[in-house]
Amino acid sequence: MDKIDKKLVILLQQNARMPLKALAEQVFLSSPAVSARLERLEKENIIVGYEAKVNPLKLGYHITAFINLEIVPAQKPEFYPFVRDCHNVIECNCVTGDYSMLLKVAFASTIDLDTFIGQLQKFGRTSTQIVFSTPVETRGIDVNKDVISMDEM
Repeated sequence: MDKIDKKLVILLQQNARMPLKALAEQVFLSSPAVSARLERLEKENIIVGYEAKVNPLKLGYHITAFINLEIVPAQKPEFYPFVRDCHNVIECNCVTGDYSMLLKVAFASTIDLDTFIGQLQKFGRTSTQIVFSTPVETRGIDVNKDVISMDEM
C-alpha cells in the first residue's frame, strides 16, 4: 500500500459513504483512478466491506454486554450455528484463557440478556460483564503507523 492507498483507507474508515468524487479530490486523482485503487484494495482483502454505524439505543438495545463462554471443542459444530443465528450477537471471538469464546451482545433488557445467558449455559460456564459506558468506540486501524510490538513502546 502506498500513501494514496492509506489515505483512501483512512477516509473510508471515517465515512464509508464518502462519494468517489470526494475521495478523488482528497487524494488528487481522477475518479476512475480511485475506483481502480479501491477495486484492487478489495481484491487484496485490505478493504473487506463497508458498514453503517448505528446507535443501538435508538433501536431499543439498551443493554450491551460481553459474555465469556467456556466451551469444549466438540460442542463447536453445534455452537457456531446457534450463535450465528442469534441477531443479538454483535461479535463472537474464539479466544485464549479460562474461557474459549468472547461474545459481544446487545439486548433490550437485562431480562432478555438473562434468557440468552440461560440458553448459552447449555454449552458451558459463562461470565458476563454489562457495559456502563464506552470511552473509546470501535475505530479503524491506523494505517499510517508501523506495527510496533509492546516491547518497543
